[in-house]
Amino acid sequence: MKTTRNAAAGKQRKQLKGIEAATRKALLRISEQLIATARLKPEEALGYLGTSTAGLSLEEVTRRRSQYGLNEVTHEKPPTWYAQLFQAFLNPFISILAFLAAISVVTDIIMAEPEDRSYETVIILSIMIAVSALLRFWQEYRSTQAAEKLKALVRTTTTVLRQGRKPQDVPMSEIVPGDIIQLAAGDMMPADMRLIGSKDLYVSQSVLTGESLPVEKYDTLGGVVEKRTDVYTNEFQNPLELDNICFMGTNVVSGSATAVVVATGDNTYFGSMAKTLVGKRAQTSFDKGINSVTWLLIRFMLVMVPIVFLVNGLTKGDWWQAFLFGVSVAVGLTPEMLPMIVTANLAKGAVSMANRKVVIKRLNAIQNFGAMNILCTDKTGTLTQDKIILEVHLDIHGQQDDRVLEYAYQNSFNQTGLKNLLDVAVLEYGQARGLQATESAYRKVDEIPFDFVRRRMSVVLERDRQHVLICKGAVEEVLSICTRIIENGRTCPITDQVKREAKQLTNHLNADGLRVLAVAYKQTPPRLEPYGTKDEADLVLVGYIGFLDPPKDSAAKAIAALNQNGIEVKVITGDNDIVTRKVCREVELDVQRVLLGADVEKMSDEELAEVVEQTTVFAKMTPLQKARVIRALQNRGHTVGYLGDGINDAAALRDADVGISVDTAVDIAKESADIILLEKSLVVLEEGVIQGRRTFGNIIKYIKMTASSNFGNMFSVLGGSALMPFLPMLPIHLLTQNLLYDISQISIPWDSVDRDFLRKPRKWDPRSIATFMIFVGPISSIFDYTTYALMWGVFGANTEANAPLFQSGWFIEGLLSQTLIVHMIRTARVPFVQSIASLPVLLTTGAIMAIGIYIPFSPYGAAIGLIPLPSSYFPWLFMTLLGYCLLTQFIKGLYIHRFRSWL
Repeated sequence: MKTTRNAAAGKQRKQLKGIEAATRKALLRISEQLIATARLKPEEALGYLGTSTAGLSLEEVTRRRSQYGLNEVTHEKPPTWYAQLFQAFLNPFISILAFLAAISVVTDIIMAEPEDRSYETVIILSIMIAVSALLRFWQEYRSTQAAEKLKALVRTTTTVLRQGRKPQDVPMSEIVPGDIIQLAAGDMMPADMRLIGSKDLYVSQSVLTGESLPVEKYDTLGGVVEKRTDVYTNEFQNPLELDNICFMGTNVVSGSATAVVVATGDNTYFGSMAKTLVGKRAQTSFDKGINSVTWLLIRFMLVMVPIVFLVNGLTKGDWWQAFLFGVSVAVGLTPEMLPMIVTANLAKGAVSMANRKVVIKRLNAIQNFGAMNILCTDKTGTLTQDKIILEVHLDIHGQQDDRVLEYAYQNSFNQTGLKNLLDVAVLEYGQARGLQATESAYRKVDEIPFDFVRRRMSVVLERDRQHVLICKGAVEEVLSICTRIIENGRTCPITDQVKREAKQLTNHLNADGLRVLAVAYKQTPPRLEPYGTKDEADLVLVGYIGFLDPPKDSAAKAIAALNQNGIEVKVITGDNDIVTRKVCREVELDVQRVLLGADVEKMSDEELAEVVEQTTVFAKMTPLQKARVIRALQNRGHTVGYLGDGINDAAALRDADVGISVDTAVDIAKESADIILLEKSLVVLEEGVIQGRRTFGNIIKYIKMTASSNFGNMFSVLGGSALMPFLPMLPIHLLTQNLLYDISQISIPWDSVDRDFLRKPRKWDPRSIATFMIFVGPISSIFDYTTYALMWGVFGANTEANAPLFQSGWFIEGLLSQTLIVHMIRTARVPFVQSIASLPVLLTTGAIMAIGIYIPFSPYGAAIGLIPLPSSYFPWLFMTLLGYCLLTQFIKGLYIHRFRSWL
């Protein structure tokens, strides 16, 4: 078995490496096309793509659409309802029940005489199969529909210029290579495009890179490096660094632009990664656990049933009756309610999470939440607010200076055009401190616009009949045009020492995760002629402003809560390590080690597995590197969750045991995820973890109850079959008892779970279930044998004629002891004293015990061969059940002392 598992794991690793190789090849091909286009001048790029600034003709659009297809990336289509219904029936236990039902049809109906035909077994098994499968189908179908509604909210149009027509909004799916696209703030990039015109364009590429700050894009040549053989490592050309290329899936933060479409659909950078993410998903922790438990119980049944058949055939001589009894025992040993109990637990968890605005796409993910002991998360929007704020305004010595803030505010307020995120942050910060009152003190005279060569912009204002030029921009660019500083209220010449201090200060601020701009000014006499870049000279350096994507207020508390619940948080981001370290310090996440993507690329899978456990931050990671880290942690035996929302997170979301995304995520991220949050918060995850552990607790209760009960029953059945001259219980008695016992457990999904159980992650462990069976199962057999002795010796049920009395006595004792085991096993504490079951469980088990006592006295009991018991039987029954509970509680204490756990 171990060899088989290793072979399967090796095959899966080989397949994953094949996918990575295919992805690399596709990305390399697409990168070559984008880099080639980026090297061309705008007019050359238009000619290369066979278009013009006026756009394509409608005939050419039609021709190219037939050539390239729709502008859609490969994605997983939601399964049809009938496919989901079919999948709901594909379960090992349902298959066993269906097989036993088929045998029952043959033995109880087809081969039986007309007067002896019995439909009870077939009806009971059919009901169990239908309820379990239909309940699972309904929950998963509803979850799929909810996820599809979320996807429908995504923007799907873009503005296109085509010959002979005004700019128009068309569906993104209808875009073709060569189309001319007009972009404005808030627009999503419909394809991979080469800019042919731009103004103050800032683009967010966080869905591809994880970088929180927007990047500058412009239409001139730039960012192209000649040396390039691979798209992943730092020493090679990365197409995401191209300044004149915009990528599908990214969005415009500010500014405007015109671009020509280079590639669409699967031929885009976005699409090349997306199409490798469809297909069959790897098995999660839940899948592996439930499968291991399933096959453990199946193997147990396959061993025990033939033994029961042989013992009864050899001792009784009636092989046909022995076969029928063996079939009934097989039904009794099959935990046929497991699919129903598991699905009901998961469905209840899904409903509970839905009330907290969480969409559960795959029910199994609920339990994986509880088993998760490592949560990997991106940084932007999860630990941080995903919003740029002005953090500091400092003079040249690093001291807070309100004059720096006032000059920066006037620069941002008086510039024309769309404000970028940094300007918005300055204005919000200044307005919160009342600087809007200073706006009337200045009158705008002129402006020197921003460009990407100077990397700065200036405004000229009039105050007190003097002109003031205020410049704000990149530190090195502003510093290069400054000749003076302010020192003790006076202007002094700038020195090399001052420049060194400026560099040290900005490096220190950068190390704290801040993006820094410099602010400078100069006063000039009033004049009529316009100002230009030549006037940006001989400026006075005032100081610096620093921006930050600040951590969420709830992040530190949420991380502490996750740690208390046994979950370690790791950060996997495309952002740089300096910023990430800063954020981790802010949210009190202890950073043990930082690993960069370039280092991961050089490691083998074995080497990576050795270092992932001690690493807290993985920075500058590519999408495939993120997925490798997830798999490395899983190979170390961890159950791993991943929280992300971009295309760069999709591979990791898919490979994680539980992939978590948000409703604002890109389509492919939502498709790859198991759970979609309507609020991107670690606090919600903590609630999900507790719900998952509660779900697992109730599932494992049922499994251990059923496994131990079945194990004990086998000893009782074997002994009774060998010792008694008659069957200790008829097949119909076993089926009735089994059905009632199963009904008593239907309410388990609504049971409470002890708080101690919820404090740490829980994983499937088939070995612990086998151990539990061996320790707890035989306890019931002890009291079954005392009941045998009671009925044989005290009540004289020791002949074939008195078999109904014997069978009635064991029927009641067996059912009541099985039902009591629900309360004994559901908690590690003392039942009814330290831990009381929920009201549904109390009512269900109480009702079944009452029905079980009543059946021998009922017409149904008479019909199946049971008879009323004398009143003197019931004091003996009470003592038997009391002894059973006391011995079980004693064994429970020994078990917990030895194995340090119960469920």
